[in-house]
Amino acid sequence: MGSSLKSARFLIESRLRDAAKGDASACYDLGMVYSSGADGVDVNLTEAHKWFNIAAVSGSSEAQLCRAEIAEDMTAREINDAQKAARAWLRGTQLRAA
Repeated sequence: MGSSLKSARFLIESRLRDAAKGDASACYDLGMVYSSGADGVDVNLTEAHKWFNIAAVSGSSEAQLCRAEIAEDMTAREINDAQKAARAWLRGTQLRAA
């Protein structure tokens, strides 16, 4: 495994831990990684939309803008899938916090 792949995996894992604690900036960062393909991660607009959506729900206006921007390049089905994934993530984190 290359060092860039290791660092990408570490970045995502650390941001996921922070996101699970309700950190909106971590969610935004995950959206940026998946929307841009940063750090050797494959571009995945559905995953990016999910993370921007979660960050937007947490009050990030930047995430709202990014979500709207990438939605222009997505199909209605992809957006629907991203919204379902965001709701599932939010439900899961609420259950873990309870």
